[in-house]
Amino acid sequence: MVAETPICDFGWKAKDFTLPGVDGKTYRLADVRGEKGTLVMFICNHCPYVKAVIDRIVRDVKELEAHGTKAVAISANDAEHYPDDSFDNMKRFAAEHGLTFPYLYDESQEVARAYDATCTPDFFGFNADHELQYRGRLDESRKEAAAPHVRRDLFEAMKQIAATGQGPHEQIPSIGCAIKWKAA
Repeated sequence: MVAETPICDFGWKAKDFTLPGVDGKTYRLADVRGEKGTLVMFICNHCPYVKAVIDRIVRDVKELEAHGTKAVAISANDAEHYPDDSFDNMKRFAAEHGLTFPYLYDESQEVARAYDATCTPDFFGFNADHELQYRGRLDESRKEAAAPHVRRDLFEAMKQIAATGQGPHEQIPSIGCAIKWKAA
């Protein structure tokens, strides 16, 4: 099922978490905080929208580090019903795609619920004070990567946040696979 992110709730404060990473470490929000901004991304292994842009995500995160921004990715999908998203497969996915940022597992889905994550990919761009300033798309890509020269919406927004503390007022929602919630 395809889902779209809601409009950015400017100023909403990032929620803390304690989650295991595919590298064997446990991370809290403070561990991934950037001096000028923090990007929290909800992704998964099997989603065609994520697969289409994971190389662009890795590129943008790497380039944003020079602007004082750090990033973390979280997978919260129900791995029992979607085994491609299991923790072991997350480890493989991270290695295959050369993830340079922590990739964390939200098995309980509490963090995804606290962030009101909607889809994969879902991007939350925070300023240095952990205030939400961006909740939009990576770029024009959908199930296929867009042309190489398209505007890098997320990258440009995070650069602006790092420089000014404020995100762009006009944002285009991200679109992707709905989070695979566990049955209640």
